[in-house]
Amino acid sequence: MALVVQKYGGTSVGTPDRIRNVARRVVDTVKAGHRVAVVVSAMSGETDALVALAHDIGGEHPEPREYDVLVATGEQKTIALLAMAIQQLGQPARSFTGAQMGMRTDTAHTRARIESIDHEVLLEVLDRGIVAVLAGFQGTDEAGNITTLGRGGSDTSAVAVAAALGADVCEIYTDVEGVFTTDPNLVAAARKLDRISYDEMIEMASLGAKVLQIRSVRFAMRYRVPLHVRSSFKLDEGTWVVPEEEMMEALVVSGVTYNRSEAKILVRGVQDVPGVAARLFTPLSNEGIVLDMIIQNLSRDGTTDVTFTVPRPDYARALEITRNTAAEMGAITVEADTEIAKVSIVGLGMKDHAGVASKMFQVLADEGINIQCISTSEIKVSVVIAEKYTELAVRALHAAFIEAGAAEPVPEA
Repeated sequence: MALVVQKYGGTSVGTPDRIRNVARRVVDTVKAGHRVAVVVSAMSGETDALVALAHDIGGEHPEPREYDVLVATGEQKTIALLAMAIQQLGQPARSFTGAQMGMRTDTAHTRARIESIDHEVLLEVLDRGIVAVLAGFQGTDEAGNITTLGRGGSDTSAVAVAAALGADVCEIYTDVEGVFTTDPNLVAAARKLDRISYDEMIEMASLGAKVLQIRSVRFAMRYRVPLHVRSSFKLDEGTWVVPEEEMMEALVVSGVTYNRSEAKILVRGVQDVPGVAARLFTPLSNEGIVLDMIIQNLSRDGTTDVTFTVPRPDYARALEITRNTAAEMGAITVEADTEIAKVSIVGLGMKDHAGVASKMFQVLADEGINIQCISTSEIKVSVVIAEKYTELAVRALHAAFIEAGAAEPVPEA
């Protein structure tokens, strides 16, 4: 008898009929002889409506504790409805809020991190043949205050539950059939991957792929929880996210991703002396602004230029802070661009193949696409380009690396 944790997102439980569909899938899993814990998100659109209410009453920055109390109610609604739907099919089920299942977090409201789960409470219910229906996205701190994990936190909740229970698998059900080589809405030839490594999935999630939340994949990798990404609306096998050693054969490039939610800031003419980067970036760090790409040009006449990217929602604040810091440092000017996109290729096979980066650059050059910034790791290459070329770049790279059968890349010059 396997212990299975299933997670259903907002789209999967977006209507009463879809909740009944989820209930049938859960009951079928129980009938197959498994113990089942189900983690659910709020119904589609519910969290957005609650956030809008919070801002309507609480202003631009609602008080964090009360904000969490409010937005956590979305999942409470779903767990009750799903438990009822499962019960209507003759299968015992019980709903649990974050507090009731002992989901303990730190005290960082709106972005809390999980510290522990009282797995004995859940195991006692599961061992009695009862389905545990659990609220994702939420927990409580040591003082009993309701906390939330941030948007997309239900994925992380599910993986944490699976790790705590020692589950055989954590099934992530969504509105897509699995992890694709790129966005199928952009490229008709995109294909579903049977398997992908934790490392590749982390890179793809961080670079714009929206199938899994990056924190959940890191959690799964840390505790070696097998993930199975599946469609809520089909019975087909999805994509398994597994350790690297379980990959039969590493593709040179497994996926092409894109991210249109960043902005670029360029500081020209700062003094090229020790401590410049710290002076420039510490004020941004103090404001909780996450930097992505950072590029410093070669020194010229004792000065240098520094380019970096930030999440677009933080752009205005980051630009204001950077201009103030740059003025204090005597920089010549600060320039900014919001019309950019980051396009990336990801694949374990890059570790063993030379020339992947140069091939990528040549493909983009052949399409007349100028590269503004470059960032690399062992298994990915990312470039910043003008946003208007995003679709063209993704299609060209997918055709060159994946549709062409991952042919050997051009050797490095």
